[in-house]
Amino acid sequence: MSNVIPLSQLEIGKSGTIQEINCDNIKRRLMDLGFIPNTPITPIFKSIFNDPTAYMVRNIVIALRKSDTDKILVFTK
Repeated sequence: MSNVIPLSQLEIGKSGTIQEINCDNIKRRLMDLGFIPNTPITPIFKSIFNDPTAYMVRNIVIALRKSDTDKILVFTK
């Protein structure tokens, strides 16, 4: 059974699949970087204060703030 959760709740090292991006202020930029629905994504590192978190998506690593990742929904297994 699949669950849909915000990207910010995905545990380090666990993979999910992007379902929806609801952060209007950076949506276009994220899509240009490969944040496209049905794309696998994995959190790989949290900063010392837990914000931002680094994510691996399409063989790139990008750090995003929790305020943005709260608005990105992912499927998990």
